[in-house]
Amino acid sequence: MSLPNLKPIDWKFSERAEQLQSSAIREILKVTMRPEVISFAGGLPSPETFPVDRMRAAFDKVLAENGKTALQYGTTDGYAPLREFIAKSLSTADCTITADQIMMVSGSQQGLDLIAKVLVDEGSKILVETPSYLGALQAFSVYRPEFVSIEMDDDGVVPASVAAKGEGAKLFYALPNFQNPTGRTLSVERRQELVEICARMGIPLIEDNPYGDLCYSGEPLPKLLNMNPNGVIYLGSFSKILTPGIRLGYMVAPVPLIRKLEQAKQATDLHTSTLTQMAVYEVIKDGFLDEHIPSIRRFYSAQCDVMLAAMKTHFPEGVSWTRPIGGMFIWVTLPKHIHSKELLDAAIAQNVAFVPGGPFYANEAETNTFRLSFVTVSPERINEGIEKIGKLIKARI
Repeated sequence: MSLPNLKPIDWKFSERAEQLQSSAIREILKVTMRPEVISFAGGLPSPETFPVDRMRAAFDKVLAENGKTALQYGTTDGYAPLREFIAKSLSTADCTITADQIMMVSGSQQGLDLIAKVLVDEGSKILVETPSYLGALQAFSVYRPEFVSIEMDDDGVVPASVAAKGEGAKLFYALPNFQNPTGRTLSVERRQELVEICARMGIPLIEDNPYGDLCYSGEPLPKLLNMNPNGVIYLGSFSKILTPGIRLGYMVAPVPLIRKLEQAKQATDLHTSTLTQMAVYEVIKDGFLDEHIPSIRRFYSAQCDVMLAAMKTHFPEGVSWTRPIGGMFIWVTLPKHIHSKELLDAAIAQNVAFVPGGPFYANEAETNTFRLSFVTVSPERINEGIEKIGKLIKARI
């Protein structure tokens, strides 16, 4: 029963809430929901790769055989068999990871928020790549840090920039593999140098690795975690190798830090879905990923080749772009005078979308950049969309 004549509340948000902003990507996705729009905007894995039947069978089996446990509250750190599986998969000959170092989270995005809660104070100095993952910038910015932009080139982070700018930093956030948004990969030599510099300067290094398994050829590059498990916080996810809808990720860190992160998670959501964790373990425990991930790699590699070929054909001189060796993204740099947001407005009018580069910068944005994602669009529509973008760029050269 609603009581009449009550005065509406004048909602007064906290200072922290007042500074929250919507993701530029999420706002663009509202436009791209129209079926006629060719969208290179979302960083979404292809639904063609989702193991729907396998997931259905796993949920059915867990509920049939262990339903009462799966539907009950669980421990904050997560389902033990799954953590043990992850620990074994991350261990190497000279670096053993244990289940005690692992906590399951509701997507690695939650992991970023928990790290910020535990390690970041207002004014804390945070080092980030230039450009960096928009979701991480959002997660950290709630806690009002000072972002310091670290240089990148085609080989990834420039370690000397960390040495020059990192004094007093609370953490350095990095995506070494097929980075979002640029698609760049940190070379092996630079991985070693970066880990050594951060260790020497006492800077915790966050290794966010949602795309690491999606290399197009060869074996995945060595993890920063295995180079220095006492100085690296590792974030992994099942979103890109199974499905993002399950919202399941994990964190790896030294045990004292994991325990503190566990306390922060208890205050957030108590624990990640027990049913989901048990179902995912059922899917992967017998080696399914060993056959499933290579199929994703082949599919994404072919999609990437189509887009790169289309860009070579349709983009004019003066435009440059990355050539990823894995992952889901290509980064485009336009002539300085072309603003990618204005280009996007013109592209949307022709039913094509991408993400302007500006929001990926923590500080001074390079507005002549944009991100393309190629994994959810058919080859025919990739060619059509890239041709349209190419014509719009040529008109502005």
